Amino acid sequence: MSTPPDVYESSTGAPSFRQRMAPRIAQTKRTWYFLRRNGLAMAGLIILILIAAVAVYALTTPLSYEYMTEYCATNGASCPFPPSVCTYPQGTVPPGPGCYETPANFPSVIAPTWASFTQPGPLPLGSLTVDPPIQYFYNTYDGLLRGSDWSLLISLTIVGAGATIGLFLGAVSGYMGGVVDEGLMRLVDIFLSIPQLLFVIVVVTVLITLLPSSGTDFASHIYLLIGGFLVTWWPFYARLVRGQVLVVREQKYVEAARASGAGRGRIILRHIVPNSVYPVFIQMSLDVGTIPIIIGTIVFLGIRIFPSTYLPEWGTIAALSVADLSAFWDSCQIATCVIPWWQLLFPGLALFLFAISVNFLADGLRDALDPRLRR
Repeated sequence: MSTPPDVYESSTGAPSFRQRMAPRIAQTKRTWYFLRRNGLAMAGLIILILIAAVAVYALTTPLSYEYMTEYCATNGASCPFPPSVCTYPQGTVPPGPGCYETPANFPSVIAPTWASFTQPGPLPLGSLTVDPPIQYFYNTYDGLLRGSDWSLLISLTIVGAGATIGLFLGAVSGYMGGVVDEGLMRLVDIFLSIPQLLFVIVVVTVLITLLPSSGTDFASHIYLLIGGFLVTWWPFYARLVRGQVLVVREQKYVEAARASGAGRGRIILRHIVPNSVYPVFIQMSLDVGTIPIIIGTIVFLGIRIFPSTYLPEWGTIAALSVADLSAFWDSCQIATCVIPWWQLLFPGLALFLFAISVNFLADGLRDALDPRLRR
């Protein structure tokens, strides 16, 4: 009695799916082996997993919406709208339980109230006061929590789309050569000559102002911001991939595929791209952490990106935390010095951890993927 054929074997005698994937799986295992031996890379990976978990949590809770909730600090006065938070000046009697002590002339400057790890206070990371003499403020913890998904979404979309465009054009340019390569590379040079930050600012300033400012058209602002970044983001990947393809296309397996009658499209998709994509992954991991910083720079310059200035996004929150420091500095020159260290520390720490974790992971991936750098 004959045994049934293996489901993983091809009845035509061609290599099965398992056989075709075996080298890829083996290479992935080798990469993971060398990556997990790098302590900094694993630390970066753990931080990124935690950030992703926070983003998923924010998406699955009622906190995940488009604007930060504005609160009003009473400080013995009445608030024109809810929600209000009971505060009282330093040196006075608390009006009741659950009230926060604030500097005399800064009713909205509320310090962190993290009582314990099991029972956090209602303002665990303190207030984000964007207009110090006024009563209004934002919850720093609430903003950073809801900003995690926006930061990851915008960063991954820009970097992923830019890498995809650059990978395709760079692979075609490097493999085809001749007029195609010359034309695409001159196009890349044109886009590389555009100042990246200046172009994004121009797009944000000119085009976003033409869009409706209502919350119902919020998505169009995000799309336009992503498009502004993409115009100047993909050329770096195209040039990176093109240089890698120039080396890969001369390898023996590419010549063998060409000699066997494989078409250009098949060679590019099955041989050129898979063997040229690793530098792209490393560059992507480096670029993801820079997007929130660039957005924070634009917001700090006073340029309106979104329908609401107070979007819960890490770069925006970091920019808001330092935008009105002059009022606090004036308090140090005149009377009691007020330094809201928490609104500088926690948004900056979120950006720092995000950026440093992807850099650690990128360095580890570079060492794991390049045999010359393995230790």
